[in-house]
Amino acid sequence: MHAVKVIYTSHALVICHSCAFSINPLHVDSPDPFVTEWNMQTRTIPRTAVAGLRTAFTCVAAVLFAATAMASEPLQIQSQGSVIAGGTVQQQPGTFDPLAPTKPDGQSYHGDHVYAFYQVPVKARPLPIVMWHGAGQSSKSWETTADGREGFQNLFLRRRFTTYLIDQPRRGKAGRSMVESTLKPVADEQMWFNQFRIGLWPEYFRDSQFPKGEAALEQFFRSVTPNTGPYDIGVVSDGVVALLEKTGPAILFTHSQAGGPGWMTAIKSPNVRAIVAFEPGSSFVFAKDDAPAPIPSAFDTVAPVVVSPEEFKALTRIPILVLYGDNIPEKPMRMPAQDSWRARLEMARAWRDSVNRQGGNVTLIHLPEIGIRGNSHFPFSDLNNVQIADLVSDFLQKQHLDGTPKEHHE
Repeated sequence: MHAVKVIYTSHALVICHSCAFSINPLHVDSPDPFVTEWNMQTRTIPRTAVAGLRTAFTCVAAVLFAATAMASEPLQIQSQGSVIAGGTVQQQPGTFDPLAPTKPDGQSYHGDHVYAFYQVPVKARPLPIVMWHGAGQSSKSWETTADGREGFQNLFLRRRFTTYLIDQPRRGKAGRSMVESTLKPVADEQMWFNQFRIGLWPEYFRDSQFPKGEAALEQFFRSVTPNTGPYDIGVVSDGVVALLEKTGPAILFTHSQAGGPGWMTAIKSPNVRAIVAFEPGSSFVFAKDDAPAPIPSAFDTVAPVVVSPEEFKALTRIPILVLYGDNIPEKPMRMPAQDSWRARLEMARAWRDSVNRQGGNVTLIHLPEIGIRGNSHFPFSDLNNVQIADLVSDFLQKQHLDGTPKEHHE
């Protein structure tokens, strides 16, 4: 008798306890209502080397069958909807005249709010995940990947986390800006191809995990969206703070430009219980007396953002995971796109050390250093995004953020 454990996530995670054969094992010991035991009857075979080999082959067949079945499991959503939070209102003086409706007199204008689309899976875990896009991006970042695979939205719904996908103020579905701006159609897509470390246009990096092909690149370029007003770290972090007042305690996923306002959101709101930051690229927050010197690169200069020691202390009270992908040089180079990430990774390491010196709990993983290669600026939508999701899930479990009782995490 072989007990095959199947874990319901975005893909089959299957373990045979008899053979120790597995496909991508994750949290195999977690008591989880989405874990079931499959008993596989086999013929009685003596425990010899040959018999063990035959048994292993039988088990492999069962595991592969289970993997195929699990890959097509439907998502089970208990509820979904959308919500708008925060923002301000401008009221024009005078009296509104319905016979002259285009005049602003007496009319109001609501703007600078955040938009969120949420989904609650069946048997949801206690803490939801708020997913925050980067520069030039929107909530689309976390949805279907450019080549049609499941993005982090679905991957974590399958892991029974409620998800909130946001458009920050002055972006996407939250485009109503309180500050005037002019949008110009400036050609820039090859710059982004390089800047996001997909490759050096028109060539992909040799080991790139970014989806290749004209169709995927077409989808990616069309997902880029502009600011409808000037980027303002205070405005966008205030918007997410307001959202967290509606969601209650939550885990915050940030990407790139959202890294800086993510730190500020944690400083402003006790509802941030953890942060997973994918390639934070701006506004690293340091205490006033512990800020490093700016770090120049061939692209720009990365400077610290200084806050009071009291504000900084908030970052030491929550677990934080920071992830960076591949093709980041170790030493300065002339190529602006890549060198900019050398400076950012260097600043991120200084920031990690600063938080941890104050008693914090920051883990920074440069993926190539643990043998995961080829990731672009978008690890959560690259070809190996399930592997990245497994890393994140492992972090959440170890930090007791997945709702599993502590005694089962030992």
